[in-house]
Amino acid sequence: MLTDTHTHLYSDAFNEDQKEMMQRAKDAGVTRFFIPAIDSGTTQAMYQLEKDFPEEVFLMMGLHPTSVKENYRAELTHIKEQFKKRNFYAVGEIGIDLYWDKSTLEIQQIAFREQIQLAKKYQLPIVIHCRDAFDEIFEVLETEKDANLFGIFHCFTGTLEQAHKAIGFNMKLGIGGVATFKNGKIDTFLNQIDLKHIVLETDSPYLSPAPFRGKRNESSYLALVCKKVAQIYNLSEEDVANVTTQNSKEVFGI
Repeated sequence: MLTDTHTHLYSDAFNEDQKEMMQRAKDAGVTRFFIPAIDSGTTQAMYQLEKDFPEEVFLMMGLHPTSVKENYRAELTHIKEQFKKRNFYAVGEIGIDLYWDKSTLEIQQIAFREQIQLAKKYQLPIVIHCRDAFDEIFEVLETEKDANLFGIFHCFTGTLEQAHKAIGFNMKLGIGGVATFKNGKIDTFLNQIDLKHIVLETDSPYLSPAPFRGKRNESSYLALVCKKVAQIYNLSEEDVANVTTQNSKEVFGI
């Protein structure tokens, strides 16, 4: 049994074949799909996805850092209102992204911190998006570090030192297609990290693993990520699937 801890299955990229794509994933052994939010514009599509696949789909709620704009206060209000209406399994994806826009750093930091505090209020994990912002992410986590801070460092692409630092903040490392890239680098040190700190993800429709790099990603490709991680750890794919799914249960509580 495989768990895709991060997949945007409500994306427009799946409009033409969503049901078939979900069936391919199930055929590949993926039975649990955790769905991160982007902003208020994706909320209804997420709810529809959950309605269509109620046994397999588990929703998060949060404001993606690239959606932190001038209206971020209204977006944060939207998120808080959703939490008053229903349950979610994590606050995510949240964080800091300095690849696209460095000018919004200050409000990204504010939004990140407030959503961490929201997660603590509801005793939920956070799912972190980090791009070109490890130092800035760690700075916020340091100020918020306590027994109630935990979650997943989504799409981890840092160094071994940064991996240990993330784990020190009670984060699992989300490993996806990058582990299969020739220049991905994390495959060179991943086996130095105990598998108990690892969860698997696709980030569909983005970051397809080899040999599909550059094409649309989908959750069935999680099996390729699992295969690569098994090779890195010199374990069976079944063992990796079992351990990482158990790790996901520890994070999400189900």
